[in-house]
Amino acid sequence: MAAKPKSDVDKQKQISVRGIAEVEDVANFKTTFNRHLHYSLVKDRNVATQRDYYIALAHTVRDHLVGRWIRTQQYYYEKDPKRVYYLSLEYYIGRTLTNTMVNLGIQSQCDEALYQLGLNIEELEDIELDAGLGNGGLGRLAACFLDSMATLGLAAYGYGIRYDYGIFSQKIRDGKQLEEPDDWLRFGNPWEKARPEYTIPINFYGHTEQRGDKTKWVNTTVVFAMPYDSPVPGYRNNTVNTMRLWSAKSPNSFDLSFFNDGDYIKAVLNRNEAENISRVLYPNDNIVEGKELRLKQEYFMVAATLQDIIRRFKSSRFGSKEKVRTSFDSFPDKVALQLNDTHPAMAIPELMRIFVDIEDLTWEKAWELTVKSCAYTNHTILPEALERWPVSMLETVLPRHLQIIYEINARHLSRVAEMYPGDMDRLRRMSIVEEEGGKRINMAHLCLVGTHVVNGVAAIHSKLLTTHVFKDFYEMQPERFQNKTNGITPRRWMLLCNLGLSEVIEERIGDGWTTNLDQLRELETIVNDNNFIMAVQTVKQENKMKLAAYLKKNHNIDLNTVSMFDVHVKRIHEYKRQLLNALHIITMYNRIKKNPNGVFVPRTVMIGGKAAPGYHTAKQIIYLINCIGQVINNDPIVGERLKVVYLENYRVSLAEKVIPAADLSEQISLAGTEASGTGNMKFMLNGALTIGTLDGANVEMKEEMGDDNIFIFGMTVPQVEQLRHEGYNAKQYYDTNTELKQAIDQIMGGFFSPHDPDAFKDLANNLLYHDTYMLLADYADYIEAQDRVNKLFLKPKEWTQKCIMNIAASGKFSSDRTIAEYAREIWGVEPNDIKLPPPNVPPEFREDAINASKEGQKHPSY
Repeated sequence: MAAKPKSDVDKQKQISVRGIAEVEDVANFKTTFNRHLHYSLVKDRNVATQRDYYIALAHTVRDHLVGRWIRTQQYYYEKDPKRVYYLSLEYYIGRTLTNTMVNLGIQSQCDEALYQLGLNIEELEDIELDAGLGNGGLGRLAACFLDSMATLGLAAYGYGIRYDYGIFSQKIRDGKQLEEPDDWLRFGNPWEKARPEYTIPINFYGHTEQRGDKTKWVNTTVVFAMPYDSPVPGYRNNTVNTMRLWSAKSPNSFDLSFFNDGDYIKAVLNRNEAENISRVLYPNDNIVEGKELRLKQEYFMVAATLQDIIRRFKSSRFGSKEKVRTSFDSFPDKVALQLNDTHPAMAIPELMRIFVDIEDLTWEKAWELTVKSCAYTNHTILPEALERWPVSMLETVLPRHLQIIYEINARHLSRVAEMYPGDMDRLRRMSIVEEEGGKRINMAHLCLVGTHVVNGVAAIHSKLLTTHVFKDFYEMQPERFQNKTNGITPRRWMLLCNLGLSEVIEERIGDGWTTNLDQLRELETIVNDNNFIMAVQTVKQENKMKLAAYLKKNHNIDLNTVSMFDVHVKRIHEYKRQLLNALHIITMYNRIKKNPNGVFVPRTVMIGGKAAPGYHTAKQIIYLINCIGQVINNDPIVGERLKVVYLENYRVSLAEKVIPAADLSEQISLAGTEASGTGNMKFMLNGALTIGTLDGANVEMKEEMGDDNIFIFGMTVPQVEQLRHEGYNAKQYYDTNTELKQAIDQIMGGFFSPHDPDAFKDLANNLLYHDTYMLLADYADYIEAQDRVNKLFLKPKEWTQKCIMNIAASGKFSSDRTIAEYAREIWGVEPNDIKLPPPNVPPEFREDAINASKEGQKHPSY
């Protein structure tokens, strides 16, 4: 195959500050690539497809990981450090290939080798399917955290579920969302390694029996959990940690009663029921219904994980089959369990069951170990999103765990009664078991009682937990509450997705910011440097043109790249207020129609995100936005001045294209509803300006960058509370604001849906009579803030200087900083910058090489 000529972009990548590839490395890479094509895929270049080339490339890159992966695990077993276990039902990983090449520092050799083979690396990268094992922010945060834990040299493991089907694939048909299954494993996953030898039995159902002073859980139904390991490389430190995801497998035995009836086929088909546990990720609708399959998923993950952790705790020596630890006294000194929201909360009663029923510890000792080992991160303020499980369901599915929860609650309430004698109302409020509206277990309360630390994920969120959501618990044990403001990994969210900006910054301040994001503060000293300002503007324009080319190629959408790219991407939910953005779009449209010859700042509004399949209002919001776009985009009077684009199937790999191209980031939730947000941080790091409320991490972003570099609007949390207290009347805002009235009347009257005039009547009525998230109260201030945005956009130099101030202030929002705080203040471990020796260093030199890296030197063996 003839080599393709290099485009300008390819040439630019070749002379990247990442360095020129060594000739020997490139030759070895080509040899390995061809070997995998031949031996792993059994193809030659005559019949190989692009997907074959991608898989051969993935295997070649993975080969660079394997030695480091094994060496890292050997190092942990030799040193026996305290291990951190991150338990999450979601990991929104996205693509692995490019991230691995970046973290290993082998991008230039991969690029050059493929070029010499006549292949385009970007085309191969685009073949990889996103691993969409998460709904949004919570799952993406978990993935960023794993990256930071490896980069900080922590002995950390991510545990979760290997869903056969991830977050659904969204199609927009006639303006409406349709869901298609995300069969992300249909072509296999070259990054994972099945570990059937560590398969673990998990019990469900059955009943309990009292045998002397011991309780036994008997007559259970068994499902097996089989682990699949994926490598998690740190950034250029040769550390490779493990993400272990569990897949449900049916036991080998059959139901013999079917055999007696001769129904072999039915016996085989029944095995599928067990495997349904890991079949599909539940979409996040922020309303937890009592779904038995979801409860089974949660218990399945924690039960398999805890058995694995205890196996590792007992046999700490590498390769040892003997149990070297018989006492659990040191368990909290060797194990830190972090529960990512309430989904893994069953870890608390399960750990108690293992300690008391299996390991024969006293209740008091077991409880001490459990509380000291476990910590809980809360991710939401919305009360309807806090998990509650019906007692009747737990009684059936996990009878022993219900008994343990009752005992935990009884002891907890006796402590509350001691501290607050006679306060029955407080006892009711603080109980793990809720009696009103049917008996249910409050999983957040279980986490608060059964962990030694609970943290919120932004300063304002953590404060609201102590003053509102968990006020009673805070008053009783204030020392348990902490804040850990979320962060993002700068490797994926700058180095990988915004190469142009990374290089412009590296030319000015070096590349130390990739592992110490605070160094971006140095950019403040060159905020007035015209050459730097022009370089940043050029990169932004290139990113906008790349996104425009992508949308044209894949969706046949034409974008005006000199317009402002106004981007609002996140899960579609009423509290995130995409509807407020829609009201602004309608207002802009009406202004253009009213004054067709006026001068307007051209704007392309991009909205993206998925609505939970059962969330009718959210799906209506998507439909409305698409109908508004249909009218505006086809109105010749509007022309290039306003365009509305719905970004179909928003996911991690699309975010990597959209975020670097954005001019304006919309973070407009009602103050006091968004826990933190991390999309806001990604836009900030990539040089977009933010229009937002004082909610979530926006508050701290404003503190870091200064009031002049962000467009803040809307009510504060105290103002929201005061308005609620006084009695919020949305209709009075409608009656007194002409532009708002016109916009709502158009929605109500079918202006945007002439084919179905009543399509959005319910949405309009919700705004007027059930405006829970106070869109109408914030509307006027939002429009005024958008007018300020327009004025500034007309001054490109000033706009870019504010972008630079945003980038410079992003240091706090690195997940490295977040994880270092978790490590020191919750897990009791110290991050390190030790660089493990690469796999080619002989065993006798390894210790010397590690010591040299501690002192910042390079050992000769390198």
